[in-house]
Amino acid sequence: MTTFDEREAAFESKFAHDEKMQFIARMRRNRFMAVWASALKGETVEQARKYGQELVHTDLQNVSEDDVVEAVKGYLGDLADETKIREKMSELLVEAKEQVIAEAED
Repeated sequence: MTTFDEREAAFESKFAHDEKMQFIARMRRNRFMAVWASALKGETVEQARKYGQELVHTDLQNVSEDDVVEAVKGYLGDLADETKIREKMSELLVEAKEQVIAEAED
């Protein structure tokens, strides 16, 4: 294998790893969003888990931030507007990424 082939394989491997980590962080963020939304509604932990599964499923089907925002907005009704939901999503994505990186280092 040439040096170029080795570098290409390493790049592809890193890209695949990074994509996997981004996916894991996004799914974790969705679960965090479900907990946050359920807490705003005063729901139980079990209801939060159930909604978390629904939110992850929504993201897997559509792979769009906008679809997740719309799902949460519909779930919360007047309890939070789109701006607040997007702010919370950004905040929770940072937290999810930090957790995923910390777990990968262990």
